[in-house]
Amino acid sequence: MLVLRRKIGEGIIIGSDVVVRVLSIEHGNVKIGIEAPKSVKVLREELYKQVVKTNVESNDFDVELAKKIFKKEDRNADN
Repeated sequence: MLVLRRKIGEGIIIGSDVVVRVLSIEHGNVKIGIEAPKSVKVLREELYKQVVKTNVESNDFDVELAKKIFKKEDRNADN
């Protein structure tokens, strides 16, 4: 891991087209700005982890069980 110190207004460049800049520092929180092309996905780490977790959980989805449940619901709706 690369660790850098930056002052407000200073930035770092990632690759040739992504810039991360320190915008402000208040009460122990650092506000950063990210300049990147629209083709580059930028996600907060906790959101990325949630997406990965959801994708893993969806792989455990039992299609046959779901079909049985929906068939039961369809029969109950007809009554």
